[in-house]
Amino acid sequence: MIDFRSDTVTKPTKAMREVMYHAVVGDDVYEDDATIKTLESLAAKITGKEAGLFVPSGTMGNQIAIMTHTQRGDEIIVGKNSHIKTYEVGAAAVLSGVSYHVVAEKRGALQIQDIIKGIRGDDIHFPKTSLICMENAHGSGVVASLSDMEAVAKIAKIHKIATHLDGARLFNAAVHLNVSPDTIAQTADSVMICLSKGLSSPIGSLLVGSKDFILRARKYRKMLGGGMRQVGVLGATGIVSLNEMTKRLYIDHENAQYLAEKLNHFKDFEVNFDALDINMVFVKIHLNKEDFSRYMKEKGFILGGYKDDVMRLVCHNDISRADVDAFLHEVQNYTQSISR
Repeated sequence: MIDFRSDTVTKPTKAMREVMYHAVVGDDVYEDDATIKTLESLAAKITGKEAGLFVPSGTMGNQIAIMTHTQRGDEIIVGKNSHIKTYEVGAAAVLSGVSYHVVAEKRGALQIQDIIKGIRGDDIHFPKTSLICMENAHGSGVVASLSDMEAVAKIAKIHKIATHLDGARLFNAAVHLNVSPDTIAQTADSVMICLSKGLSSPIGSLLVGSKDFILRARKYRKMLGGGMRQVGVLGATGIVSLNEMTKRLYIDHENAQYLAEKLNHFKDFEVNFDALDINMVFVKIHLNKEDFSRYMKEKGFILGGYKDDVMRLVCHNDISRADVDAFLHEVQNYTQSISR
């Protein structure tokens, strides 16, 4: 089956399965796992931070960052459509006891004037604004500009507010902007990067920041049940992800561009080219989406929904250009069959 639902469905590569077998392991709660320590140091180096922390998931990484940056009763500024606000089960309110101040996004970027309006003053009635959360690449398929992120960092510094970057797809953003990952990461005090979104690791994300930040974050990881033992078998795949898989992401971007251009030729498919910065194709389907998905599954293609009549097709390491062509061939067959 060719799975277009997400870049989280990627399978570990042959090289990953090999390094898992040979990984040197130890008890990571005691910080004895040499492979994990290597991975954490590598992530810190790539992002230009002092230290790193391996966590089971991106959501846990984001939530640990919020817990570390804030105090209960604080308020954090987040984007209206951000992953932290929309897709993490309201965890910040439950785990950190903070409330959200939601601001509009324009192509994935928080708007400066809205941030300024959202920063709380010293009035006794107000919570403290302690954190601004950014996201890049954004889950809507767009990449915020470096200047937009630098502007947010500047405002945060002026008001002595911490910043966190949900960089689950940081490397996709770096490819699109043609900059190094640390260039983007320098706009935030802490960054979460995901190893299982497009980088083919089966499990895992990394939280990076200052040494003091990671020292405190490690305790919160333990609190959330994220303390792991001989986890170097997973850390080994993460090293492959960072050293090798990040260098091929441009292929996924090119395949997404190719898919979008070809798919837009069909009259019942309307591609959103404004949301085509990375490896995702958002397409409005002017026919029965459920029937189409059912047909395509019978032909060997798994499709995911998005919102209403919009479908998201995601290219990744397990989808080749030939797979894209095969998909387009079946789209043609389906549209011809229903027009008869």
